Amino acid sequence: MYIVCSDLEGVFVPEVWINVADKTSIPELRRTTRDEPDYNLLMRQRMEILDRHGLKLHDIQEVISRIRPLPGAVDFIGWVKERSQLIVVSDTFIQFADPLMQQLGRPTLFCHTLVMDGTNRIIDFKLRQPDPKRRTVEALQSLKYKVIAMGDSYNDCSMLQQADVGILFRPPENVVRDFPQFPVVHQYDELKVILQSYFDGKPPSK
Repeated sequence: MYIVCSDLEGVFVPEVWINVADKTSIPELRRTTRDEPDYNLLMRQRMEILDRHGLKLHDIQEVISRIRPLPGAVDFIGWVKERSQLIVVSDTFIQFADPLMQQLGRPTLFCHTLVMDGTNRIIDFKLRQPDPKRRTVEALQSLKYKVIAMGDSYNDCSMLQQADVGILFRPPENVVRDFPQFPVVHQYDELKVILQSYFDGKPPSK
């Protein structure tokens, strides 16, 4: 039996930090895991920028409250859940995710946690575990599931490498260039065709 593991931002919803950058007019916040492979470094940079501009958790939550799913995402999630199990494996944070998960029909979410001080300032973050996306796939495989993994960024690629099937969905060219072994898909209908072939036990020929 196949289980589907998918990234969140860039696959089902727009990139949160790009929306924050546009809302606050802070272009440095447009940098995401599509640009920077080192997630810990990226988050430290983000926290320093937030501090410099006096932005706190509620400022980011206000932006997130206005984000809507990508066109077709909700229908695609429903389609997958009728045929298999879906786990969203994301480097977002529980303090960010709730309004997004509500709109997506509350698929199972594995993500991280932010640490705030008494003034709502973000002072740290706690990763669920090291290399959490790959480790999620490993855990499912240890339970004798096969895993189809989807993502768009550098931080997804260890998950895609570990999975039985790895798919890049709407990735930037630099990720495609650095990970040419993964098929690239741009539309949910294309994803449905590929996933259905595995669900039916008739994987597409390479």
